[in-house]
Amino acid sequence: MKEDFVLKFDDRDREVVEILRSLGVPRKVSNTIAFLANVQEATSRDIERGSELRQPEVSIALRTLRKNNWIDERVCTNVGTGRPMKVYKLSTPIDEILHYYEEEKLREASRAMERIEKLRNLLTDGPSDPARSY
Repeated sequence: MKEDFVLKFDDRDREVVEILRSLGVPRKVSNTIAFLANVQEATSRDIERGSELRQPEVSIALRTLRKNNWIDERVCTNVGTGRPMKVYKLSTPIDEILHYYEEEKLREASRAMERIEKLRNLLTDGPSDPARSY
């Protein structure tokens, strides 16, 4: 029988996922980032087994990471028969990925402050139609 070693999330990894999720990062992307941040490289099967995701969720997460140019993938041929496997690794340092989310939250906060200021101006300038005076 073949021995198989599988990395699994620990409490620290789950906390990383929860913090990413609290920032609005989808669960499947959060889990995949947390997993890939802890390994040199992994197959989608490794990610699935280690990050508590199903195969379709891993595919969706990898698509998102690929779209952001955050991962590299290479084809690894199997010994014997079967399809070649793709192996993934983060190509962008985790600090840059976190900076992306930091900038995104700063933009969201700025837009919210602009809306609050607009409300303040609308509500404190008095009625715009004198006939609507109460």
